[in-house]
Amino acid sequence: MEKLWSPWRSQYIDSFSETPKDTPICIFCSAAESEVENKNSQLVVRRSKLTFTILNLYPYNNGHLMVVPIRHLSEFSSLTKDENSEIMSELQLAQQALLIAMKPHGFNVGANLGKVSGAGIDDHLHFHIVPRWNGDTNFMPVLAEIKVLSEDLMRTKEKLLAAYAELQK
Repeated sequence: MEKLWSPWRSQYIDSFSETPKDTPICIFCSAAESEVENKNSQLVVRRSKLTFTILNLYPYNNGHLMVVPIRHLSEFSSLTKDENSEIMSELQLAQQALLIAMKPHGFNVGANLGKVSGAGIDDHLHFHIVPRWNGDTNFMPVLAEIKVLSEDLMRTKEKLLAAYAELQK
């Protein structure tokens, strides 16, 4: 697969440079501690009591969000009733925010449970909501194995923060 230049990744990688190499890092646990409003921090767009919502660093489409329990767990069956309820509420709220900010035509929602199912991070459970548009697939992924993303992640974060603020009015 071809590689495209993505300058925001180096900032993200550098954010872990102070951690000793032998210390296991959970990017979701690290992100759970970041400030939502800090434009130079992680890609967190919303924090709730038991969960947070974060932009995917390697999105399938612009606006690809993940709703993540703050508690570090890998088993779907280990969610408490309160965590389960909040995840569903936050996915619904994320859909509303994405409709305002990105105006998609539809969504994919789900979770990859386990490495074999496609989970890039299988030790901290998380749920995806991916905005979709008519015609958002083209020849690039099929012929060149390249996905073109048209918007910078920090610009998307700004739009989503504004959308969440609008929903809180």
